[in-house]
Amino acid sequence: MTLLSPASDSAGLRDYAFEWALVDVETSGLVPRRDRVLSVAVLTLGPDGEQTGEFSTLLDPGCDPGPVHVHGLTPERLRGAPAFEQVADRIGALLRDRVFVAHNAQFDYDFLAHEFARAGLVLPVARRLCTLTLNRRIDPPTDGLTLGTLAAHYGVEQTQAHDALDDARVLSGVLRGSLRQAALLDLPLPLVACPPRQDPRFAPKPPKAPCAYRNPGRAAPGGPLVQGMKIAVTGSTRTPRAELVAGAAAAGLNVVSSVSRHTSALVTNDGASGSAKARRARAEGVPLFDEDTFLRLLDDVRPGTPHEEGAAVPAGASGVPAPRVPQEPAAGCPAPADPPGTAELPATEPTAARTRARAPGGPLKGRRVLALGGTHAAAVAVRARIVELGAAAAINLSASVTDVVVLDGGRGDRRMARIASLELPVHEADWLTDPVGAGQPGTPGRADAVRVLPRGGVVDLPRTTGPGAAHWTVTATWAQQASSEIDVVAFIVDEDEQVPYDDDFVFYGAPENPAGTVRLLSDGPTEQTVSMDLATLPPGARKIVIAAAIDGALTFGDIGAVHISSGPGTGAAPLVQATLDAATTERSMLLAEVYRRGPLWRLRAVGQGYDHGLDALARAYGVDVAD
Repeated sequence: MTLLSPASDSAGLRDYAFEWALVDVETSGLVPRRDRVLSVAVLTLGPDGEQTGEFSTLLDPGCDPGPVHVHGLTPERLRGAPAFEQVADRIGALLRDRVFVAHNAQFDYDFLAHEFARAGLVLPVARRLCTLTLNRRIDPPTDGLTLGTLAAHYGVEQTQAHDALDDARVLSGVLRGSLRQAALLDLPLPLVACPPRQDPRFAPKPPKAPCAYRNPGRAAPGGPLVQGMKIAVTGSTRTPRAELVAGAAAAGLNVVSSVSRHTSALVTNDGASGSAKARRARAEGVPLFDEDTFLRLLDDVRPGTPHEEGAAVPAGASGVPAPRVPQEPAAGCPAPADPPGTAELPATEPTAARTRARAPGGPLKGRRVLALGGTHAAAVAVRARIVELGAAAAINLSASVTDVVVLDGGRGDRRMARIASLELPVHEADWLTDPVGAGQPGTPGRADAVRVLPRGGVVDLPRTTGPGAAHWTVTATWAQQASSEIDVVAFIVDEDEQVPYDDDFVFYGAPENPAGTVRLLSDGPTEQTVSMDLATLPPGARKIVIAAAIDGALTFGDIGAVHISSGPGTGAAPLVQATLDAATTERSMLLAEVYRRGPLWRLRAVGQGYDHGLDALARAYGVDVAD
């Protein structure tokens, strides 16, 4: 089966012609630096979509195979299989000079990168394509974006899910169907340049045991230390630093790598030190202890207050930590609701703290409307009106777009030719005054299941049971442009709205925290996903703050709207979405917060912009950023 068919635009598909290597792995777990590959399959396709090669094998990982109920690979089945290093050269030959393709590609890519590194080799991949990311851009009318769901949509037979070879064969059919649909929509492929992820600088540090106690505040002059106090150390010490840190941790203290207003004390043998930690401590009034005093106090640390599972977030914890300079919304931009409405997702247990959510509805219910052209303020106002009428505001052309609204200059948009060929209804802005009866209906049932949140809106996450029930994702998407890059980051913060350790700042250079509970997935130039396992977060983690920052001279007024969607797992249908477009001159923006409220987790669509960049935002959350 080739990419081309009588109904295909063969000229357009030539832009999607590459040498492909389609990959699927089955693994003993979900953390590449810790778990192993049990089975691997690689199919190669030519630029015309015809298969040119195939290889698959079971592998002996030399460890427990993990969830046998998922992959069916028992120790007995794996006994006698080759070790990865025995087949690495053959796999490398199939991958070399081809685009690496997988569904949720960063997962497969990271696992193979670590396996190649263990074998003393470099994974020979320069670019990858994620079919999950591609189909998020296509947005087909399906109830989710799992490989099996997309296989059914594209008419591909699946005989044995979680079998590497069968999944790779299914992937080849999904890729062909996805490329045809991308050509129909004139979508650029979300190809990702692959850094050497097996390089040690990308490897997360071993997990640090979280402090079990709440921070009691500052150490009083002459008073005792209390379990949970945040202690920083700067300068040289007679006691080896590792020994000093281990002793403090064993006593129940929380040794942190940076100083903020929440630091309890700074240990230094030079009270006049000019280090960044010492300067910040003096500015914040944090007490300074010399090494001898600290060691003496360490002998009599008083009992602290343990973290309580499911404790309520302190009042005001939904905002940004100090230093904070809130920016006023841009002219014509909607301000956050006061108080924000709290929606209820299906299967969420009732809570007395919930305010009544506005019932979804309106004359455009179930539709996705794309606005083209206009000034930033005009486009913001139109998207707000679209949401008010019950529709979702699109920022990219996709298969789910049902209507297009054209503002000043919009008819010159390069997408108009493709919109005309798709015969989508095109309206002037005044159509939004009374749109009843115009255009085509939305996809029945699909859009209705997604809760559209306004800026500042809050929703309780469902309380479900079973494997992976607490696995949640937030995906940020924006319109493609080449002059600047956008970095999505996550801060895992405690009750003080501070990152307990620098390692709990998740960003491109450190794409997961040490425990692997929060990960950054980057499989396209116009989207990034933060994946969270809420069940395995330490009790002291009260909130995950998800933000975006522009790396370059542009502002969010130049970039335009950022669309966020959230759901349970990477391939599941989103349950929540919001379009955040109030920022104009700002270079960083808080996108969403996932936080504890009693026994529940909640998600807030924030949309708060700041003129400063990522470094200042990180310092506000207590992350030590080098100048």
